[in-house]
Amino acid sequence: MDVLLSFAAALVSLRLAGLLLARRRLAWAGGLATFAAAAATMAWGAAHGWDARAFRVYYLAGALLSAPLLGIGSLSLWERRWAAPLGLVYAGLAVGVAVAMPVHGAFAGSHVPHAQSHVDVLPRVVAIAASSLGTLAVVVVAVATLRRRPLGNVLLLGAVAAAAAASALTQTATAAAAGCFALAAVALYGSARLPR
Repeated sequence: MDVLLSFAAALVSLRLAGLLLARRRLAWAGGLATFAAAAATMAWGAAHGWDARAFRVYYLAGALLSAPLLGIGSLSLWERRWAAPLGLVYAGLAVGVAVAMPVHGAFAGSHVPHAQSHVDVLPRVVAIAASSLGTLAVVVVAVATLRRRPLGNVLLLGAVAAAAAASALTQTATAAAAGCFALAAVALYGSARLPR
């Protein structure tokens, strides 16, 4: 079941990334594309087992890029001109961290591997800080513009809550995490389809 839910989340996220790209919401499209890559990697790991390559893709897409790019996208929509250059610099840094970080330890099973078992402290600190700041940006912009776009922003905040729950559940309940990722993707899709 977790394979199907993760795969469904990947498909919905990829579809939404395409719609956002067509609307020239580049940072949001990138955030959703990386969300799709993380969900697809979860599906792959659940179906075929994890290895260092799959974990590196999952870590780059899910831990290092998704939330920060969504935060940059929110700040850009809020007309913060400095957000796009900051997003480009951070995306380059994140790719560099993911490529350079040593991935160690043995991988076994279909459960999402614990980052602390396979990645050193610095990449984990970068991921936690960037994801926290990206999530905070999404929430602040959604709350600040709630009166202008109530239903869309409530869906967006619900998606953030579902994604946070999914991240917390990946270590203990993979099927529940996959369900939360799918719910987050559907809520993001609903939010993006509503007028701005």
